[in-house]
Amino acid sequence: MADHRYWLILFTAETWQEFLDAGGEVMGFRASRWPSVQRIREGDYLLCYMVGISRWVGILEAVSRGYQDETPIWSSDPFPSRVKVRIVVALKPETGVPVLDLRDELSVFRNLQNPNRWSGAFRQSPLKWPVADGQAVVRAVTEAQKDPHVRRVNKAKLGHRPKLQETRAGDVTFPEAPEDGDTRVDAKQETEHTEIQYKLLRLGSDMGYEIWVARNDKGKSWQGKAFADIPRLKRELPVQFDKETTENIIEYIDVLWLKGSAIVAAFEIESTTSIYSGLLRMADLLVLQPNLRIPFFLVAPDDRRDKVIREVQRPTFAKLSTPMWEVCRYISFSELRSGIKSAAPHLSYFSVEGSQRWLQGISESCEPGP
Repeated sequence: MADHRYWLILFTAETWQEFLDAGGEVMGFRASRWPSVQRIREGDYLLCYMVGISRWVGILEAVSRGYQDETPIWSSDPFPSRVKVRIVVALKPETGVPVLDLRDELSVFRNLQNPNRWSGAFRQSPLKWPVADGQAVVRAVTEAQKDPHVRRVNKAKLGHRPKLQETRAGDVTFPEAPEDGDTRVDAKQETEHTEIQYKLLRLGSDMGYEIWVARNDKGKSWQGKAFADIPRLKRELPVQFDKETTENIIEYIDVLWLKGSAIVAAFEIESTTSIYSGLLRMADLLVLQPNLRIPFFLVAPDDRRDKVIREVQRPTFAKLSTPMWEVCRYISFSELRSGIKSAAPHLSYFSVEGSQRWLQGISESCEPGP
């Protein structure tokens, strides 16, 4: 995957279906995009993004250089600037990967003045993308093909056609303003994720720890209770972590419990994102800080237990200097909820050792069996 170059390409639901109906062997772009199409070379990966519903729906591999042709394929435009492709992965809109599932991994979401205004990066097609971003999309789309997760599709958004404006750089599509809002995850999943995140933050605070919430989640609230109002919520992480580690990994972990400058426990909640993305953050942390032994917990719905354990046991993670299964344990939503309920009267009396024993008691090892 490291040898590929990556390009963002845009589809509507209509042009995606027309592409598939024509055999999925030719990708076309507007005449004004010919200079960019000429830069695509064999072996490049094209990342298929469906506007309107804001989901990744496929990966294509270029198998030719650019050429000009107006043989009819699409009804809305000839798209004469073309390149021959082969389908690597093709998903239905219902099983596509919501772009916000990758907000912690894609550079287009970083350093935004308004975190809800990210769609400017999805206006030109084809657009060369950073290798790390391309690899993240390929991983997510490939995972979605292996383990499809059906999400409701807004039919009005599915029929969306972006506005087109001619600029000096060529034709640029401008998504409708509501598109950003439609990329929110399924309402039930989002509520569950926020609930579990709030409870972990509150739990750590009640045990006397300083707590940290992922930087991009600081403005969230659950049932009218703002994360920012929870006692002992830190605004900045300890200075012991270098800038690269802090900015790219630690500050985007869902929940941290801290004692002074030490991380007592780290939690990734995986109801709305690929399990793989949370594990990658932890794997990166283990590589960059090999002597840092942080108890790490993946908190996920009960019906995702087997998937969590399979992912933790992946060969990629088993070959780390510290195998992932040695530091990562699974907590189900039901165990967390019942555990908090039974422990509530005693939380303020927990020591660090006591809290670790409590976490061990409600969690499950991901260690491979005999």
